[in-house]
Amino acid sequence: MEDTHWVDRAEYPFAPHWLDTEGGRMHYVDEGSGPPIVLVHGTPTWSFLYRRLIKELSGSYRCITPDLLGFGLSEKPEGYGYRPADQSRVLSRLIEHLGLRDLVLVVHDFGGPIGLSNAVDHPENVRALVLFNTWMWSLKGDRQYELGGKLMGGPIGRLLYTRMNFSPRVILRSAWAEKEKLTKEVHAQYLGPFPTPRDRRSTSVYARELLGSSDWYEGLWNRRDRIANLPALILWGEKDSAFGKQLPRWRELLPHAEVRTFPNAGHFVPEEVDGVSALVFAFLARVEQVNAHDTGSRP
Repeated sequence: MEDTHWVDRAEYPFAPHWLDTEGGRMHYVDEGSGPPIVLVHGTPTWSFLYRRLIKELSGSYRCITPDLLGFGLSEKPEGYGYRPADQSRVLSRLIEHLGLRDLVLVVHDFGGPIGLSNAVDHPENVRALVLFNTWMWSLKGDRQYELGGKLMGGPIGRLLYTRMNFSPRVILRSAWAEKEKLTKEVHAQYLGPFPTPRDRRSTSVYARELLGSSDWYEGLWNRRDRIANLPALILWGEKDSAFGKQLPRWRELLPHAEVRTFPNAGHFVPEEVDGVSALVFAFLARVEQVNAHDTGSRP
């Protein structure tokens, strides 16, 4: 069992839930009742990233927020692959296990391809999408990702990630546009899941798989038409040095999406921007209104 003494229960007061999966025991939050919302994190975050959304949306919705294997309160099994395709299978297992229907997907960072894989496979089961800075296509050929991916996905990167806890200690902090918004208390919640080199393997694999899973990402992109007409809300930090320039690709894929950009926010919009929950709540209310109108107008 993971040592969770570091968890700030005042900030994160949610009851634990568990699912035994192919790779290990996965922790997830299941709060509220109503239409289901599945919130999928990236690296090096966990369900703590979405705590404000969970608190404010769970009065009207059922918020299911897993800690993907290797992150947060979930197990960190040594023999597990941690590739996005592996994590996507486990996420799909959770959705099937809970019998979630007509769900909303909220995704960020690596949670984009991991979560959207389920939407591409089952678009009939997805009501709407909410996207924070993320992607869903191969990054090969882009000089920025090629250089970063080769460095961080190689032996030097593996050493930095596993021995120095580079992902939550350095990269996460650098991705905040206004560093003072990352308090020591909040930062501690992202350092807590990774006390030893063994616990940090997932972050190292993700660095490698930024390019290593390119064929899998491209497979998702080649089926993008399956989600192109879903209602979507894009909430985007413009000062994101990792994915900030990817917004035009999303506008191309989701031409009818509602887009809100934040000029003073970096990569971690759910943490950096106040009022995100209200924006998501208003968007979902509009989606429900449209669905109700469409249903009522059918003969």
